Amino acid sequence: MLQRLLNVAMPWRASVPRVSVVRLSGVIASAGRLSAGLSIASVGHVLDRAFSIKPLAAVALVINSPGGSAAQSHLIFKRIRALADEKKLPVFVFVEDVAASGGYMIACAGDEIYADDSSILGSIGVVSSGFGFTELIGKIGIERRVHTAGEHKSMLDPFRPEDPKDIVRLEAIQREVHDSFKSLVRERRSTRLKGGDELFTGEFWAGKQSLALGLIDGIGDIKTILRARFGDKVKLIAIGPDRSFLRRRLGLDSIGPAVDLILPGLADRGLATLEARSLWSRFGL
Repeated sequence: MLQRLLNVAMPWRASVPRVSVVRLSGVIASAGRLSAGLSIASVGHVLDRAFSIKPLAAVALVINSPGGSAAQSHLIFKRIRALADEKKLPVFVFVEDVAASGGYMIACAGDEIYADDSSILGSIGVVSSGFGFTELIGKIGIERRVHTAGEHKSMLDPFRPEDPKDIVRLEAIQREVHDSFKSLVRERRSTRLKGGDELFTGEFWAGKQSLALGLIDGIGDIKTILRARFGDKVKLIAIGPDRSFLRRRLGLDSIGPAVDLILPGLADRGLATLEARSLWSRFGL
């Protein structure tokens, strides 16, 4: 199947095979929460451009993400697969440091997945986390007042004691999302999967063990693999995001994502940075 796609994607008249390359790096979150991360809003147009180049032999995705939003991960996955099917192009995925949780979901959009020996992959599960402040607000003399129309509208309010019924509802939602994730992985990796239920416990593995479990197709880097597939003359075309007018005018691109902290929304962005840091640190990064 993959070879047929390669033959269709590479007309005989194309002397030098061309592969567009998109880097997908960062925590996955809806636009506005982690503006330096990944969302369908931030990468959708980049993916569209990557698949629109003609002639094109394939599209390569370089992934480095600890995960994040399940919905945004699935939206990005679906956009990649829709474009691949529409353009009849094979998709190669190359994992750098980590492709975990939602990062691995996006990786599954590839027809083939490659990683480094030291890459971390897996974490196929669903997690919800937060804090409880019930004792704190009592100690500092704050009274919490919440009025709702709807019995469960204030479910999991961090300023109120946990209700066991709320936990049951949350776990039911998590199971539903987890089941969807498992089905996606099984469909995309199919007979290549060598592991059993342990693949879906949220555990993660390094490159060689990931290969043994069938989570990836091989160990290797983008240049080595694509040259072996398309020849030494293959041309890699990097497709990056458009710089915003504000960043261009102020010269902020060289500063990187940290510049977001000096823009409006300092408190929200600070919390988002802490959230992102916690996701990366789980994998020793």
